[in-house]
Amino acid sequence: MTNAAIIVAAGRGTRAGGDVPKQWQALAGRRVIDWTLAAFEAVAEIDTILVVLHRDDLGLFPARGRVETTTGGETRGASVRNGLEALTDRGITRVLIHDVARACITPRAISDILTALDAHTAVAPALPVTDALWRGADGQVVGTQDRSGLYRAQTPQGFDYAAILDAHRAYAGEPADDVEVARAAGLPVHILDGDETNLKITTPGDFVRADRILRGQMEIRTGSGYDVHRFGPGDHVVLCGVAIPHARGLQGHSDADVGMHALTDALYGAMAEGDIGQHFPPSDPQWKGAESHIFLRHAVELATRNGFEISNVDVTLICEHPKIGPHATAMRNALAGIMSLDLGRISVKATTSERLGFTGREEGIAAMATATLVRR
Repeated sequence: MTNAAIIVAAGRGTRAGGDVPKQWQALAGRRVIDWTLAAFEAVAEIDTILVVLHRDDLGLFPARGRVETTTGGETRGASVRNGLEALTDRGITRVLIHDVARACITPRAISDILTALDAHTAVAPALPVTDALWRGADGQVVGTQDRSGLYRAQTPQGFDYAAILDAHRAYAGEPADDVEVARAAGLPVHILDGDETNLKITTPGDFVRADRILRGQMEIRTGSGYDVHRFGPGDHVVLCGVAIPHARGLQGHSDADVGMHALTDALYGAMAEGDIGQHFPPSDPQWKGAESHIFLRHAVELATRNGFEISNVDVTLICEHPKIGPHATAMRNALAGIMSLDLGRISVKATTSERLGFTGREEGIAAMATATLVRR
């Protein structure tokens, strides 16, 4: 079973106001699109996340990790079709289609839809209409409408991939949503209980409501890590995944990457999941000489499984030599690749100890790291 998610983010969103389309506007300290993507990235069962962007916006959201991008069409329906076509020949079996403006979607709601797809070809969350309904004209009430059996549709809507692709290929016109396309193709659509907090940002007032929801459901964790390795024989050191020529090497049970070890422990600490030694005991010979990216990837995967997104990390290397500055960008890039994070979320810097202590005597290198995780 291979799952994909299509995030439709090619619209211009003029009713929301602002100088840029709503998906790029700030919301609770981040952009709307960042909140939406964070929820999907927190669901490990989703193998591919495809963001469908307006051609003018392709540079605003680079691909990362499981997240890919493609170009949208002139309408929402065309954008969904472009996304579905971009996933052909990828072995996708199920797909979720979601509007980027529903930034308050939760990982739990996404997982519930995937679970429902085990028993249904198409699934869509919705809320029953509970308010009285009127018909109006020229500012006057001219009649009422029975609300029995009426629902307010939400996304993500989930489908058997091959079935919804065929349905879109056969559909003529511009549908209200993908359920309309599915029903036109004769696909039965199962209604799943929706969530009032899964609102769609459409007007300026919706930003206020979404801000309140997101700030209320965030859990923020911070962890710290510290590590030391002494110098010994060698001709280079490995720091934050980058090999740097040096007159001596660092000694340790693994590759002695002191920076990556401190960062890994910071992630474990933020989750209250112990430290590297608990997950990869030095008494176990299989970890002797192991590359430290193994440990860091494990911490990142554990964070994802626990429903956390890594907000940002900061590593400080403490040494007299080698000089870190010329290599800091390469280190950030190496960590970004391992952690599937944007470069702007990763800091690597260095300081000396003013010739004091073991680092000042150049007996070894120390590192400190902090990591901030968010779960909602």
